[in-house]
Amino acid sequence: MKFKALYIFLFSTIICSAQAFRNYSNEFLNIGVDAAALGMSKAVVASTNNVNAIYWNPAGLVGIEDYEGSVMHASYFAGIANFNHAAFAMPIDKESALGISIIRFGVDDILNTTELIDAEGNIDFNRISLFSAADYAFNFSYARNLIFKDLKFGMNAKVIRRTIGNFASSWGVGFDAGIQFERKGWMFGLMVRDITTTYNTWTVNENEFEKIRNAIPGQNQELPETTEITKPKMQLGAAKVFRIGRFMNLLTEIDLNARFARTNDVISTNFVSIDPALGFQLDYENMVYLRAGVGNFQNTTEFDNSTSLSLQPNLGIGFNYKGIQIDYALSNIGSVGNALYSNIFSVTFDYSFFRL
Repeated sequence: MKFKALYIFLFSTIICSAQAFRNYSNEFLNIGVDAAALGMSKAVVASTNNVNAIYWNPAGLVGIEDYEGSVMHASYFAGIANFNHAAFAMPIDKESALGISIIRFGVDDILNTTELIDAEGNIDFNRISLFSAADYAFNFSYARNLIFKDLKFGMNAKVIRRTIGNFASSWGVGFDAGIQFERKGWMFGLMVRDITTTYNTWTVNENEFEKIRNAIPGQNQELPETTEITKPKMQLGAAKVFRIGRFMNLLTEIDLNARFARTNDVISTNFVSIDPALGFQLDYENMVYLRAGVGNFQNTTEFDNSTSLSLQPNLGIGFNYKGIQIDYALSNIGSVGNALYSNIFSVTFDYSFFRL
């Protein structure tokens, strides 16, 4: 049955990790949050300064003035997978701030056909059940101004929970750290994810595993190793705001996203691979926003073994009125890159406007 084969594939590829570094682990944390940032192709590490800085660069939390909250929803793979995010942040004093956020990426209502056929070979559709494969991340953030002028520092402590129905589950712990610096109108940012590496420890339900051990004839499934170790990743950015006329501002930022492994990124070595991203935001009196960006530059291998360069263009709009900001992003316009386009919506609340 195709559902059983799909399940076995997902089950084995997600969990079968030896106790070693993984080039791709906890990848749901690389999708990104906030439609405003995604409309700029994630090029925001230097300029982020609201509640969503919890994800992009916690140093930016120092920029908030009152309670702030944010929610986001996005669907991927024609609605099969859903990505949701919620965050809250508040200043402690003029020099520091706290934040907390939760991310869920999940595929729900997956058919479990492991018991569809009984020991006598009879098919019983009543034995089909449903399960979810979901990944969660809980971020706890702290940020403050440092002793040097215009230098801010922030850190995330994150707890990761991943589940595959009642077949397997894992817990993970990791840390992120970021800094921001501003001088003469220029903004600079550095974000290092999984700075101490992030460990995920899996627990496999051996009773359920036995049901699929011999599901594919001649291919016995061995009980997988249960530890994943995620390598650090780094994002470096520079940004500047230009005044255009009397009412408009143009925010521009360029970021370099680095993985310490050889990948298909446009710049790739055995030590590090770098994927640049460029983002723009044009605003009218900080009320109406038009955003565009391009990123995810990848070397793609064609069927004839030739290589070509692919990229992912994004577009977004936003509206801000009395502390309520609604943003929309459409990623990968025209499906130019390898990823399918997605519609992303987010809402951000700034409680300081309600105190006036």
